[in-house]
Amino acid sequence: MDRRLTPAKFYEKNNQPLAVVNCTFFSFATNRNLNAVIKNGSMVAYNNHTIARRGKDTLTYFHPLASAIGISKKRKADVAWIFTDSSIKHPIAFEREPMLVKDSYQWVSKFVFAPELHHFPSREKRRGIKETWKMKTAVGGGPVLIRDGEIKITNNEELKFPGKAINDKHPRTAMGYTKDGRLIILVIQGRSESSGGATLVQEAQILKDLGCWEALNLDGGGSSCLLVNGRETIKPSDKEGQRPVPAVFFIRVWP
Repeated sequence: MDRRLTPAKFYEKNNQPLAVVNCTFFSFATNRNLNAVIKNGSMVAYNNHTIARRGKDTLTYFHPLASAIGISKKRKADVAWIFTDSSIKHPIAFEREPMLVKDSYQWVSKFVFAPELHHFPSREKRRGIKETWKMKTAVGGGPVLIRDGEIKITNNEELKFPGKAINDKHPRTAMGYTKDGRLIILVIQGRSESSGGATLVQEAQILKDLGCWEALNLDGGGSSCLLVNGRETIKPSDKEGQRPVPAVFFIRVWP
């Protein structure tokens, strides 16, 4: 998965599915996904495990869990924070947002290493501390926006957007599901005269209004694009049109 295609190209190469939407964050330098991708039950891309943050005289390495949305063989959706590694067949899922242990820093010369984030179970539902996440299809992104039907943005816990960027308006892509099992795909046009885009809070409110029980943000900005029957539902903000991406999520209607 070291090449990028536009959503339209993915549509053409995959027998024209009903819907095609961009999903993971990725590196422009390597064209590789920075989030997990599961295709037909197999891991084809892994989370980026390390995030570096510079201080005045320090470089801090964090190892946060990234969030993802998956669809099981029984066609049930789930949002979780997942740990991925090439040494394990399936991701390990955690049902509570990651938490940083503040005294877990180790100083080495002018570098700071934050060796781990501690993760704990969440709501009293089906999972304990961790569980193998066996999904047929899944894509990663972040941050989580909706938990248990309420707005719960875990931007700081996932170390996604620094500073006040959470309040910036941009084109957005998000996915979630309702309590009765409907999958919700949301794209928001932005950076245009007709629409400035949405903040993460505004995006979360829309998803809540649509009835999402759980939902997360995916890659936005110039990557945001949703095709239905091959037609754009929003105008991509890139001046060149649809941005090539390394992965998409698509929905196919079987006869």
